[in-house]
Amino acid sequence: MVRENWHVEHLLRRAAFGPNAADLNRFAETPVAAVVDHLVDYQRQPDDVDARIGRSEYVSVTTRGGAFAPDTSIEDARQRWLFRMIHSERPLQEKMALFWHNHFATAYTKVAGFAGGLQGTKMMVGQNELFRQHALGSVRNLLVEVARDPAMVVWLDGRTNVRARPQENFAREVMELFTWGVGHYTEQDVYAAARVFTGWNLQRTGERGAPDSYYAFAYLDRQHDTDAKDFSFPIYRDGSRRIPARSASAGQQDGVDLIDAVCRHPETGPRLARKLYAFFVSDEGDAPERFVADVAATYYRSGYDMKAVVRRVLLSPEFRDPASHHARYSWPVIGIPLFSSSISTSG
Repeated sequence: MVRENWHVEHLLRRAAFGPNAADLNRFAETPVAAVVDHLVDYQRQPDDVDARIGRSEYVSVTTRGGAFAPDTSIEDARQRWLFRMIHSERPLQEKMALFWHNHFATAYTKVAGFAGGLQGTKMMVGQNELFRQHALGSVRNLLVEVARDPAMVVWLDGRTNVRARPQENFAREVMELFTWGVGHYTEQDVYAAARVFTGWNLQRTGERGAPDSYYAFAYLDRQHDTDAKDFSFPIYRDGSRRIPARSASAGQQDGVDLIDAVCRHPETGPRLARKLYAFFVSDEGDAPERFVADVAATYYRSGYDMKAVVRRVLLSPEFRDPASHHARYSWPVIGIPLFSSSISTSG
């Protein structure tokens, strides 16, 4: 018989995709902190959900018949992720993959327009696996990998970012959307950051049109701007605002140094805290400054570790406040660039 535990039910709505009867029975008398541990330390749970696809006791993932091919068909890739959201023993991993998918918004249409449907699907599936792999890992490591992600390189035109004509799209978004937000950088910073990422490009592996071909990240040193780059904010811990001139072969370090700087910036932690508040706690009004300061402090103190950050969010007084239990609008997983099928996330 299902027993009521309103705090756990709230937790499973927000940190998962809603409770089922088995979950409510399982956690009926479990302290909230222990349920948070269960969700956050998801590596202790089996990751066997894909093996359930196609079994008779689970809903069908496709209505068209034929082989299910989530690695090569974008429709099947969408259905696979929806299936994982519903049935995974690691729901917070999928929830955070969804958070990062929105944070680093990328659209299949543009990626496929460049690479074709097969390659576009592979790129988007690869990006989704990247978000799943780094769901509760280091923000710094995730951002480095996103900068090298083939779908992102296409989406923000990194493949046209060359020494003779720096392309500013990724450079702008790494500051404006991915880290500290508008108002904390100059247009000169954008231009300098574009030069930092010159040469971060793609190369084809395998024969054109072959099923095993792929566009992989490649650093093209001949296309990298080797001159020094100056910024309006500190790049290094000693306060230096200049990325030094480097040889072309060593130039990829420019991008890593800039990513380290934007992750360390004093505005990045608070902005991430506010986004997590809207995602997990409430989208009715601004995040309280106490919450922002506490979560941001955890971000910096932990070395940008999202497991520590999300644990702090889920154990915060603001999250556990009964006034927050229905203070977030439900919204369907629809309109997300990768997925067009609909499933509601609970409010």
